Amino acid sequence: MRPAFQWLLLLICQACLLNPATTENVCPRPLPEDNTELIGGQLFFEPGTEVTLSCSQGYSHSGGSRKITCKKNGEWTERFLQCSPKRCSVPESPQNGKAEFDKIVYKSVITFNCNNGYNLVGANSSTCLHTGQWSKPTPQCEPVLCGLPDIPPNAKIVYDKQFKGYTVPFGFGGKYECFPPMAAIGEQRAMCTEDGTWTDPPECILVTCPEPSGIDNGFLSFAESRKYGYKEKVKYGCTHPYILDGLAEVECQETGSWSKIPTCKAPCTVGIERGRIVYRGSKMWIADFKPNQVTHSEQVTVYCLDQEKDCGYPVNMRCDNGEMPIPACYTEPDAYSIRPGTFPSEIKQCS
Repeated sequence: MRPAFQWLLLLICQACLLNPATTENVCPRPLPEDNTELIGGQLFFEPGTEVTLSCSQGYSHSGGSRKITCKKNGEWTERFLQCSPKRCSVPESPQNGKAEFDKIVYKSVITFNCNNGYNLVGANSSTCLHTGQWSKPTPQCEPVLCGLPDIPPNAKIVYDKQFKGYTVPFGFGGKYECFPPMAAIGEQRAMCTEDGTWTDPPECILVTCPEPSGIDNGFLSFAESRKYGYKEKVKYGCTHPYILDGLAEVECQETGSWSKIPTCKAPCTVGIERGRIVYRGSKMWIADFKPNQVTHSEQVTVYCLDQEKDCGYPVNMRCDNGEMPIPACYTEPDAYSIRPGTFPSEIKQCS
């Protein structure tokens, strides 16, 4: 039975016990309304009686007068008391989870959820009570656990970090490695997944590379004439004065092919007869540069003339496998022995 109806029924019953002269002027007990109510058990009040209203449980006074008065016509004066629902504290989201809510006032409900890979331990919801406290504490989100993974034949797993026991949490992982000459085919990353299982391990298969090829102007160091297994290595070198371009050591890869094989690059000569050069930080006449040879990728500087400004400026040229073009701006001096102080390397340098 609804509370308002119960009050009305009580009022009718008590009115039946009173004589007709009194029922015309008394005020019935004010019913609960807009989260306000009258404390106490009195049912009827004489005209002129003033009563004090209170906020219902779970609500606090937020404005307006608490007083109402019984009028001569048996009605109460207008209510001005304002009551607002009590607030609870802002709820904390569980670590690795979240709290979902619209309001944090009396009777509001929050729900808790965990991220993928985590299990909720505790209540999944909480209600704001009339006391301004939440009915349930914030739950915990504990990670899903996996047992130790299956390791395929001829393989091992290198974990990301050390652990104890026989279980690991969601997100923990490592890497599968096959024992050479076996190579891993498939995903090599191992991971404890959100459903408590491990990602599928790779398959270890035998991988071989063909006998490594020779290189021009170079040689293989201590290489045997045979096939090589996965991860085996051979080393290359070059005959003088060639130099190696690339890594000296190459490795048999899981694809059955060798990593990039280096090449032997030829040296260069500086193709000028007169003038100054800069080589490895030293400035010298070309006639004094002996032997006239630089290795592949080395750089030599010559000087050009800015005729308009009458000043010299340096220009670099680089050896590329036996080729080292002279810069187009460079002019071979004519009076090498007569006017050496006029060379672009000797005069004022351009800013």
